[in-house]
Amino acid sequence: MNISIIVFIALIVVAAGLFAKNVKTIIRNIKLGKDLDRNDRKGERLNLMARVAMGQSKMQARPVVGILHFIVYAGFIIINIEVLEIVLDGILGTHRLFSPLGSLYTVLISTFEILALLVLVSCVIFLIRRNILRIKRFFSPEMEGWPKTDANLILIAEVLLMSAFLIMNAVDAQLQVLGSEHYTKVASFPISGLLEGVFASASESSLILLERGLWWFHIIGIFAFLNYLPYSKHFHILLAFPNVFYSKLEPKGQLPNMAAVKKEVELMFDPNADPYAAPPEPVGEPERFGAKDVTDLNWKQLMDAYTCTECGRCTDVCPANQTGKALSPRKILMDTRDRLEEVGKGIDKNGKDYDDGKSLLRDYIKEEELLACTSCNACTEACPVNNDPLSVIVDLRQYLIMEESKAPAEWTGIFTNIENNGAPWQFAQADRLKWKDED
Repeated sequence: MNISIIVFIALIVVAAGLFAKNVKTIIRNIKLGKDLDRNDRKGERLNLMARVAMGQSKMQARPVVGILHFIVYAGFIIINIEVLEIVLDGILGTHRLFSPLGSLYTVLISTFEILALLVLVSCVIFLIRRNILRIKRFFSPEMEGWPKTDANLILIAEVLLMSAFLIMNAVDAQLQVLGSEHYTKVASFPISGLLEGVFASASESSLILLERGLWWFHIIGIFAFLNYLPYSKHFHILLAFPNVFYSKLEPKGQLPNMAAVKKEVELMFDPNADPYAAPPEPVGEPERFGAKDVTDLNWKQLMDAYTCTECGRCTDVCPANQTGKALSPRKILMDTRDRLEEVGKGIDKNGKDYDDGKSLLRDYIKEEELLACTSCNACTEACPVNNDPLSVIVDLRQYLIMEESKAPAEWTGIFTNIENNGAPWQFAQADRLKWKDED
């Protein structure tokens, strides 16, 4: 076993170990959320995952961007077959291990090269959209700093990886023409073959050095990309599938009933209930109404936060945001993720019972943002990975109103009318249908 194989295997072990450690931390953080049963209607969930996560159906609401994104997505999936060959070559010390596949290998290489070019072009277009055309939704306040840098870094990395792959193949093709040992003729290169003449005057030793350098750059870049994902919004590449699978299947406007409140209402409307009997005492710690911090949210809401693509489609369609209010559904999920990361790091450093005295409400998300929401569900409808920022807003707002009694005066009047009259308007229940008798 030569030194390059040893180095390559060590690189795989380190990259896989770091990735597994980071994924384990993210899973631990998601599990800090409250329990939620989303294992029903599996057939419907699988169909939804195939359509939305795999088929990217919601991306096609904006066709040009949808097509470009699908190209990048398909390239990521299909080119992984080429990565598998590179990994096996590195472990076994071979070159183009799958070449005995013959004509099928030629088809695969041709497909990889065409996809690599399309991915490269798509990423360049995305960079232009973000940095030259300056699409408005990419320049909201929450996108300043790291989020903007993160988006550009991943696109630049894709451009470099695809460029390295194509140039590597072009050099490989020239070495095949020269009959260099280890570079036997195996396939045609429809894209990189156009660059073959560029290297015609180079010496064989220089070409081998360049090809090997690009090979190592390509595979190290892929391992680095893999370990960058857990720190990036691009972790949605992996999380989109389970996130869509565990989507809320009930109608979007149907809000979940809080068990304690529902029980009280059922007792009030039960004609057989003793009006003087006290309700049963809750078992264990009293349940908090709504959510103050990330640990009050359920695990699916926390998964949403990690799956957020930061595309801004939710904020782009938010009527409150369009009228200049502080609310941005994208920021709600970004803040939730940032707070969850902060809580997770505190646990790692100080133990599971550590309390830093901060919370998602107010330290990250302001009351003004929550009260601006109209609960219209436009954000959840627009999200390409079926995130539900509205559920986080509603839970935080429930805490404000039900735990702290902090509601605008106008809302308090509505609540009183509903309680007394069964409607938000200030007239008796007996008069609720008088409107139909008006001329």
